[in-house]
Amino acid sequence: MVQQAPSRRTFLTMAAAAPLAAGALTACGGSSGPGQSGDGSASIWILTGAPGEGIRTDSVETFNESSESGQLELTAFQNDAYKTKIRTAIGANQAPTIIWTWGGGGLRDYVKNDQVEDLTSWFDENADYRDSLFSSAFAAATVDDAIYAVPCENVSPIVLFYNTRLFDQVGAKPPATWDELMALVPVFNDAGIAPFSLGGQSRWTNMMWLEFLFDRIGGPELWRSIYEGEAEAWSAPDSIDALTKMQELVEADGFITGFESITADSNADRALLYTDKAAMMLHGAWVYGGIKEEGGDFVSGGNLGYMNFPAVDGGKGDPANSVGNPSSYYALNANATDEAKEIAQRYFLEGLNSAAQTQAWIDTGAVPIVNGSDTGFAGSDDADWLQFVYDIASSAPNFEQSWDQALSPSAAETLLNNIEQLFGLSITPQQFADNMNAVLGQ
Repeated sequence: MVQQAPSRRTFLTMAAAAPLAAGALTACGGSSGPGQSGDGSASIWILTGAPGEGIRTDSVETFNESSESGQLELTAFQNDAYKTKIRTAIGANQAPTIIWTWGGGGLRDYVKNDQVEDLTSWFDENADYRDSLFSSAFAAATVDDAIYAVPCENVSPIVLFYNTRLFDQVGAKPPATWDELMALVPVFNDAGIAPFSLGGQSRWTNMMWLEFLFDRIGGPELWRSIYEGEAEAWSAPDSIDALTKMQELVEADGFITGFESITADSNADRALLYTDKAAMMLHGAWVYGGIKEEGGDFVSGGNLGYMNFPAVDGGKGDPANSVGNPSSYYALNANATDEAKEIAQRYFLEGLNSAAQTQAWIDTGAVPIVNGSDTGFAGSDDADWLQFVYDIASSAPNFEQSWDQALSPSAAETLLNNIEQLFGLSITPQQFADNMNAVLGQ
């Protein structure tokens, strides 16, 4: 049975705890100097949590066993303990050689402060390795046209899930366009079925809707204007159009009654889908395993459908674009010794995204960011699902990272607060835009 792939919430939820150690336990830095734990070694910090922790640990241990010159010393931290520890370590010039990062806004801060190595020339020298990875994974690793992190592990696009038996019940087809989506709302409401499930109390679940509308209406150019802090970017006509369409869906009773009090962490939103209470749900690919595990024969009986987000007529975004988690990332400490950097770069080539690690991610029900990894799907009960995710991620003309990771932490919190108010109809699209324009460039 396929296990559930790692949730993006392992990256973003609170889990205050002391660091847990794995592999060769050591505190990094210390008297040995930044990014290095001793002679002939480099250091790496990883995140805990199954199944990723085991895969990461096995990768490092396998590398160490085969390495003839230098070892990687590994320490593992729970998510929020890591966030605190890495900020302190980087500020004190005691960070590990290999720095786990989610890319986006956090990586840009490292670059701004000269804390991570520019890997562009390294990727040029190892073009085959670069080309072996999904091209869509590199955007969140790139700052000012330079690559500062190595994409790794697996991909989790946001997907529109739907209940096929409810569609059959009302005689409807999955929506190919936003207009068709809106036309389905009264059809399902009249049948006593919520058109969409939504864990709105979690806020980031609402954000996924806006991300897709911004893409489908404004395309990558609208996203770029926001990331680059262009004046009044949030109040551009395409932005206001997306915000307005979002409130039109809320006002049309597109979401289940009481969505504002439902949390994603409780898994109640996905339960509404497989218990026939809601016809559709926009969510991350990571929920597939949970639906399969909890929903009885819902998946095996062919009742779960999935698709990319519909097109918006007249929009500038390619309907093949995606949003979500394009990858995880490792950056290289700019202040590490040359010896430690050399060990780290060998690990990137030999241990990270290796054939063994790629298969390990597939075995958990995840899709690795490695081109051609779909050959490992054969024989899986979930081969169709895995191929669907692979095709979206590997061929997306543009794959945008989720806003709460792509933006700076302060701007992301302002965004989530305003999204909550937008969905609650307590602010207008223009008020939302004005509030967000105030934090552009932060």
